[in-house]
Amino acid sequence: MAQADTPAPVARLPRRRGIELALIVVAVLLSVFGYCNVGLAQHGTLPPGAAGYGAGLGVLALLAHLAVRLRAPWADPLLLPIGVLLNGLGLVLIYRLDLETPGDRAAPTQLVWSTLGVGLFIVVVLLLRDHRVLQRYAYVCVAAALVLLTVPIFFPAVNGARIWIRIEGFSIQPGEFAKVLLAVFFAAYLAANRSALAYAGRRVWRLQLPTGRVLGPILAVWLVSVGVLVLERDLGTSLLFFGLFVVLLYVATGRTGWIAVGLVLASLGAVAVGWLEPHVHSRVEDWLHPFASIEAGRGPNQLAQSLFAFAAGGVTGTGLGLGHSVLIGFAVKSDFILATAGEELGFLGLTAVFLLYALLVERGYRAGLAARDPFGRLLAVGLSSIVALQVFVIAGGVTGLIPLTGMAMPFLAQGGSSVVTNWAIVALLIRVSHAARSQAGRADGRVAP
Repeated sequence: MAQADTPAPVARLPRRRGIELALIVVAVLLSVFGYCNVGLAQHGTLPPGAAGYGAGLGVLALLAHLAVRLRAPWADPLLLPIGVLLNGLGLVLIYRLDLETPGDRAAPTQLVWSTLGVGLFIVVVLLLRDHRVLQRYAYVCVAAALVLLTVPIFFPAVNGARIWIRIEGFSIQPGEFAKVLLAVFFAAYLAANRSALAYAGRRVWRLQLPTGRVLGPILAVWLVSVGVLVLERDLGTSLLFFGLFVVLLYVATGRTGWIAVGLVLASLGAVAVGWLEPHVHSRVEDWLHPFASIEAGRGPNQLAQSLFAFAAGGVTGTGLGLGHSVLIGFAVKSDFILATAGEELGFLGLTAVFLLYALLVERGYRAGLAARDPFGRLLAVGLSSIVALQVFVIAGGVTGLIPLTGMAMPFLAQGGSSVVTNWAIVALLIRVSHAARSQAGRADGRVAP
């Protein structure tokens, strides 16, 4: 009888940090292997900086892992290794392209930005004890985002778009940071007003329209941010913000009609801008007729060269360091770096890269679904949607599925602002996943309160 009354021991919720460390080691080894493979293909010998590259990437990854182990022990074990592998692969591809453009070496600068990104990741994981703290600063975030979006208007345009701040050789793209700040604001506002958005207002057909008092502020912020981006001719980021707004509105209200409305408005806006804006219209023409410049005797344009690169890669690729995608031109390390991956890694390698992005987004959505608080749920979904939308817009433009937008592939492409922002996104997803899993463990009685 005494034995029957004794409570059964409570199983502890596994932290899975050992799995994370093992995956990080694999990610670093794969990156070093790619780096060495490029040197062997180009010069027949191992590159002289292979040991330093591996040690540097390994130290950064280890420091990030220690921060997660210390402050977010119940976080998802896949988020950090995926970020390390994508960042490492991006450095390998940029280094490979640097070998054919000696006057434009971008890998050392990208490594510095990657270090800053991992540093920001560590700061967020260590200092942000609870992601719900960000909800208090929603209006501070939106004010900072609008300032960041507005400042580039006063600087010269680069490649037809005013999205950069360039001062004496130093450049930064404020819109990359603004997208995270807007995600925080959208998540905080929608979490606080989700009931009014879903059940108040008039019903038109199958869509429940919220009252203007509730929907007005967030709609005004979105319109101002998109309007500024249209003036700057940064339509890729405009499309990203619009998609983020619609996705979070759908998640907050549960009304599928917002998806239909978003698709209709996005289509109408794209058609209007494509006809009225000369810079965008030229990209639409290139998309509709990618080989027109060849037929006119002017040689292939960037999109045509990108399509040639994918075709040359075939199923298995030419091998790292053995392709010719550098012929694409000045955007080969940024907008079109995915073409290098497609040519030298082939369809199979490109599929693996897309699966990494898909897994990163899926784990972010999973963290959002597991979160107990509405703000954490919307924040995780919003941040994951940023990555998903960005990958779709870039991959679709490079492969000819949609017109080009001029955005940077997360982690892979050259761009300091982009890589720092993406590390911040991974850090916030880790904080949300840690909170969700630890709260689930406490509810089950498996984690000490």
